[in-house]
Amino acid sequence: MKPTSRREFFQFAAAVLTAPRVQSTVPQITTLLDKATVNNPFHVMIGPDGFLYFSDYGSNRVLKYDFRTKQTSVVAGTGTKGHAGDGGPAASAQLAAPHEVRFDSKSNLYIDERDNHTIRKVDMKTGIITTVAGTPRKNGYGGDGGSATTALLNQPHGIVLDRQDNLYICDPLNNRVRRVDAKTAVITTFAGNGQAGHTPDEGGLTEVPLAGPRSLEIARDGKWYLALREGNGIFLLDPTRRTVKRIAGTGGNGYSGDGGPAIAARFGSLGPGGLTGPKGLCVSDDGRTMFVADCENHVIRKIDLRTGIISTVAGTGERADGPDGDPLKCKLSRPHAVLLRGRTLYIADSENNRIRLLQPALS
Repeated sequence: MKPTSRREFFQFAAAVLTAPRVQSTVPQITTLLDKATVNNPFHVMIGPDGFLYFSDYGSNRVLKYDFRTKQTSVVAGTGTKGHAGDGGPAASAQLAAPHEVRFDSKSNLYIDERDNHTIRKVDMKTGIITTVAGTPRKNGYGGDGGSATTALLNQPHGIVLDRQDNLYICDPLNNRVRRVDAKTAVITTFAGNGQAGHTPDEGGLTEVPLAGPRSLEIARDGKWYLALREGNGIFLLDPTRRTVKRIAGTGGNGYSGDGGPAIAARFGSLGPGGLTGPKGLCVSDDGRTMFVADCENHVIRKIDLRTGIISTVAGTGERADGPDGDPLKCKLSRPHAVLLRGRTLYIADSENNRIRLLQPALS
């Protein structure tokens, strides 16, 4: 699908011009960055400038990679875990367990900090960092209907912004998705009723339980997709009709279903935090294909959104490191995020301390 705005055009062009070239029609996996540069990368994003930005969870920093010079530099965080530096340079600030990074329409960077229970914003013109949601170092649930900066979040894990720059926060321990209005900075609950029970196949947006909302993605075609970590499923959200519909995962743990309907498949298994399922997801520009980081199964899975069929495209199901080459023989270790640009899939192979590339990810 073609870019629909001037900003999207330049972002798309920068990504195409700088991204590694696909050399083969047979899918291959390679390493772009390794432990010499990264420490437990949790999320990756191509910025408006064409750089690759990623949350470096292990070093409590946000870094960027220049495809042309092959150099990595610090965007935010000193490497010391904490919450400090608001109102000053982002590179001199302290972060705590950054999970996801996103950009708004003005090219400002947003950082989701799990252990500070906050969302920070970096003005990319001045480099100044501020807190835009959550009360630093305080967790809980509260503040709906008031200022986002006095609200309580509980280990936020994923963020996304819509075309109007409204901010959406996956608030997993509160079993909700929260929304911060771009104009008023007021926070409200966007999805979930606060309960952790089984989500029905269909229901009302704020009426159903959402067990551990982990990642939210707004596809280029305007569709909204939500991954539930403890809920072990992926759902289509319709903000206009205010509905939730299951498209993948039964809600049970396991690694099964490849070659069949995604709605009958199982995600996840016992991880460090307990029984958890899918973490990150992304959707192709044409809206036909979804990729899912099935973290605790150590694989990347693909869902054909036209047929509903699921398959594994990278990883063996065994937790280990590599080797590069055949993606179905390359072992991964708790991958947390995927990003598709053109025919290249970026994989945050988190506990291998690598950012890997799958090329071509689309035929």
